[in-house]
Amino acid sequence: MIAHKLNEVIAIYPITPSSPMGEWADEWSSRKQTNLWGTVPEVTEMQSEGGAAGAIHGALQAGALATTFTASQGLLLMLPNMYKIAGELTPAVFHIAARSLACQGLSIFGDHSDVMSARMTGFAMLCANSPQEAMDFALIAQAASLEGRLPVMHFFDGFRTSHEVAKISVIDDSVLRDMIDPQWIIDHKNRALTPDRPVLRGTAQNPDVYFQARETVNIFYKNFPAIVQAAMEKFAALCGRGYRLFEYEGSEQADRVLVMMGSGAEAAAETVDFLNRRGERVGVLKVRLYRPFDSRRLLDALPNTCRSIAVPASASRTCRRRTRCSAASRWRRTCRPCSSCRDSPAPRSRRGWWNC
Repeated sequence: MIAHKLNEVIAIYPITPSSPMGEWADEWSSRKQTNLWGTVPEVTEMQSEGGAAGAIHGALQAGALATTFTASQGLLLMLPNMYKIAGELTPAVFHIAARSLACQGLSIFGDHSDVMSARMTGFAMLCANSPQEAMDFALIAQAASLEGRLPVMHFFDGFRTSHEVAKISVIDDSVLRDMIDPQWIIDHKNRALTPDRPVLRGTAQNPDVYFQARETVNIFYKNFPAIVQAAMEKFAALCGRGYRLFEYEGSEQADRVLVMMGSGAEAAAETVDFLNRRGERVGVLKVRLYRPFDSRRLLDALPNTCRSIAVPASASRTCRRRTRCSAASRWRRTCRPCSSCRDSPAPRSRRGWWNC
């Protein structure tokens, strides 16, 4: 609903479990339901997800507000255009119902292998854990993308979240208007390709120019976590539902913390509640903004008493303790040493954890 209200062009190609998002957008446009600015979004079904991404890229370059929905191999077909959209600092939000990639066989059920395959595109990655968060983050992602000029992959677990039947608080149009600054949209449209304001884009560059140009975007990524957090705080002031880039739940004296992203974090939070009422000292840290990854805010969200963390990782790893160490290092954090690294010298961090 938020994507339909905040965009002018929606290019789709159905793939489970993201299909309902495109179907609803198509139905609303067929009923002449307008977006926030009084126009009916143009919904077009392309011949593949690659075509949908190309249509979105073209629409964005023409100054339109555009979006799409996809999952699994459909997201992989969009990767070439995603690199271009991010490299050109074009605001957009792709809504992803995360799903397993087809490998030795096809599976329509959930993991994050599709969105993890898109980490290097330059898109920011914002994860919603529940249907309510999926609605709220769709708006937060759109606002942050327009302000920060980075495209966003707004993703949530396929089926477990995308098809969950739950009661939610619908966001009023007045909140959408308060969250979206008209000047951001004017700026986006002023960057459109037009014969009236000719600019040069899509050139072939030699290494001396190409790599300097790549460095120029670093400041946008550095500033983006603060922009997303500001959007979350503004949303909280308007709706009363507050979020943080890294949201901790549990004991303030926790010595063990589980770091999670996705719908499983909600079940973990209930388990943490249960255990703490029985005298345990545990917590769970919910990761919201996965890219760009703000390690400082991650450290600030953890309690000072924390001595060890666990990060759910691939089930294909052979050593459970090594899984903890490897996963923790991916979060730029530390854990207690496993048998393979206990004897190696390692400095202590400021919170007293061992570097693995």
